[in-house]
Amino acid sequence: MSTSKHLHFFKQNITGISIPKKFTYPFYYEPHPLSILAAEQLQEYLTYQKDFEHNFSETGKMFGVLVVKDLHKSIGFIAAVSGKLADTNIHHYFIPPIFDMLPLDGYYKIEEEKLNILTQQINDLEQAESYKNSLEILSKAQQNAIDEKESLRQEMISAKKARKQQRLAFEEEFNGDFLKEKLKALDQQSILSKLKKRDLTIFWDKKIADLKNDVAVFESKIHQLKKIRKEQSNALQQYLFNQYQFLNKKGDTKNLLDIFKETPLKIPPAAAGECAAPKLLQYAFANNLTPICMAEFWWGKAPNSEIRKHGQFYPACQGKCKPILGHMLSDMELEVNPLLNNPAIGKELEYLYEDEYMVVVNKPAEFLSVPGKTINDSVYLRIKQKYPNATGPLIVHRLDMSTSGIMLIALDKDTHENLQRQFIKRQVKKRYLALLDGIVKEKKGTIELPLRLDIDDRPRQLVCYEHGKPAKTLWKVLNHVDDNKTKIYFYPVTGRTHQLRVHASHPKGLNTPIIGDDLYGSKSDRLYLHAEHISLTHPVTKEKIEFKAKADF
Repeated sequence: MSTSKHLHFFKQNITGISIPKKFTYPFYYEPHPLSILAAEQLQEYLTYQKDFEHNFSETGKMFGVLVVKDLHKSIGFIAAVSGKLADTNIHHYFIPPIFDMLPLDGYYKIEEEKLNILTQQINDLEQAESYKNSLEILSKAQQNAIDEKESLRQEMISAKKARKQQRLAFEEEFNGDFLKEKLKALDQQSILSKLKKRDLTIFWDKKIADLKNDVAVFESKIHQLKKIRKEQSNALQQYLFNQYQFLNKKGDTKNLLDIFKETPLKIPPAAAGECAAPKLLQYAFANNLTPICMAEFWWGKAPNSEIRKHGQFYPACQGKCKPILGHMLSDMELEVNPLLNNPAIGKELEYLYEDEYMVVVNKPAEFLSVPGKTINDSVYLRIKQKYPNATGPLIVHRLDMSTSGIMLIALDKDTHENLQRQFIKRQVKKRYLALLDGIVKEKKGTIELPLRLDIDDRPRQLVCYEHGKPAKTLWKVLNHVDDNKTKIYFYPVTGRTHQLRVHASHPKGLNTPIIGDDLYGSKSDRLYLHAEHISLTHPVTKEKIEFKAKADF
């Protein structure tokens, strides 16, 4: 198959650039110089192209480049976009998708239209005036039944009380056969009252049953249509999963279902296989191109919920891409995942305070608070080693691995519970120092952006007003540094994961990321965020205590 249509050659001379010996680890990487050149060439095309119309200032997109070597040993690159672009999957500059579901005469669109027709039929039935009237009549009848039964119940209670008083009066005034006759009349009234209740119940039960039958005629049709739609939707989904067949270097193929059945998700998430990275590798393997290195970057406006910076490189996503790329890259030699290396080697905790109940430490940057999946070395482990007789969970609160600063440690269960209670009641006051990558013009303010986990790209957090947890941060600018940086204090009111990092970087926050934030900004020598000050009540002595650890920036 000819690849000249989608294989782009470098405009610059690349003879002086060394070829990487291992392929890019796609989930945490520094772009290789060849990837950077390819990305810059693609960005130049995006800036000046006339091939399609897309307003990137309104909707940004993720693009990817894969540097490859063809059968003639020539080095170039191929480019891809995540998802569709300008309402189509076919562009002369970009490689095609693994499966194009957009052609109107294709099986997917034809079946999708059938589902749309079923959905419209269901909506028409649910919105039909006759159905709504039947529901309304049934609802009113049910309420009338309740009201009339309650009215009769109150009437029967009053009548019963009256009969009781009459019975007592008759027993005082009469005797013999005349008394028996009077009491028999009262008993007859009681029987008639119960018969009235029975007749009322029978009347309403029958009436409501008839009205429910009227409603059931509509709901039976709706249920049947929904059943048909579900069956057809599942069949179309299975068809779609089977169309996404992913190659690896050896030529082995796996579809989406086979790939994701080994994951906790079991079922592929929406849009799995539509990201740039799997598209690029699929095209390379199918067209005898040898992958050399890869990078992805964001172009245009960020989504409202996510933090994406124009022109910045990003790793492949964890939720949708990691299982797929695990198969596609299974026979390739990859760069080492830097997250597997213990960053705490050679670093020590600084002990700010110690007594028999608690310890306060100053944690270095790039030092885990608790053991991770592959690295045990952490504040928890170091404390456990130094205080082998300590009991309870030890760690009262956490700092991100990349964040330095003050942490509280409890040496027994009661102390841990006391300190955690202070955190829950927001009686512990914390102050963070940060250096931001840009100028914040205002002097102080408050940020309130609710946060939740991005389940498709852990551990990133999203701003989500529907499902996010409330997150509030107070801030105050200290000064500006080198005309393009801002030193700032953060006072977190809540303690959500990555709260300060997201609130700093998000457009609705300060829109100025913390320097060194590899998730929401740009990498640097460290994350310039430090838990500098904390104040609390001692869990035993009840004294007000505070601690400060000076930042090294």
